[in-house]
Amino acid sequence: MESDGTVSDKREALSDYAHAAWSGWMHYMFGKCDRAPDGGVIVPASLVERWTRQMNTAYVDLPEGEKRSDRAEADKILEIIQSHS
Repeated sequence: MESDGTVSDKREALSDYAHAAWSGWMHYMFGKCDRAPDGGVIVPASLVERWTRQMNTAYVDLPEGEKRSDRAEADKILEIIQSHS
């Protein structure tokens, strides 16, 4: 990795975004699940079915609404890259 501030700043901004995206997903997912008595979570079968379908589907084959969601995420990444170029 180059030592100039631009590459380092871009890397840190993208890392910050990656963590925020993961954290947001975890909050969303846990909010959809039921809590087990032991503190674990139980994912509803309908969401297991949906998320399994999504993770096993290539982007090109996703329904348009799901593509829009992925495009919104890509737009956030592009904004970070462009603001650190």
